[in-house]
Amino acid sequence: MHAKDILIDGYNRIQEEVHAAVEGLGPDGLHARPSPDANTVAWLIWHLTRVQDDHIADAFGLDQVWLTQDFQKTFGLDLPRHDTGYGHTSAKVAKVRVDSGDLLTGYYDAVHARTLGALREVAAKDLERIVDERWDPPVTLGARLVSVLSDDLQHVGQAAYVRGLVS
Repeated sequence: MHAKDILIDGYNRIQEEVHAAVEGLGPDGLHARPSPDANTVAWLIWHLTRVQDDHIADAFGLDQVWLTQDFQKTFGLDLPRHDTGYGHTSAKVAKVRVDSGDLLTGYYDAVHARTLGALREVAAKDLERIVDERWDPPVTLGARLVSVLSDDLQHVGQAAYVRGLVS
């Protein structure tokens, strides 16, 4: 098994868990907060998708699905167009509202398809390419892909937990 195959398997697991966390929830369940400052299922899924979209696009020199497929307009959030949710306050978390989980999974599925397309083209030597020099040591493509995978799995696990508390 090649490294890219392991990464593809990992990203496929995120997709499965995103669908499981959202499936069957209506607006009340998607936006419920187990405590006043807790993140909602909707915010967690939106955020993990935005991070994957932003980071994969940057690492591979692609445009974000959020912008190219008009998800920014479709979601209609009162947030800056490149906002990924990083550092959001409780008030900003509350701004991420959707009428249906289908919008969240539709956006995730579009980002996932683009991610898999990029991963299928990765050669082993590509994983050593520096994609972010703002860190010490600089971040390689391999490290960035694992970082996004880890972050997304943590957030989708949080979404599953919140779902269990509010449904």
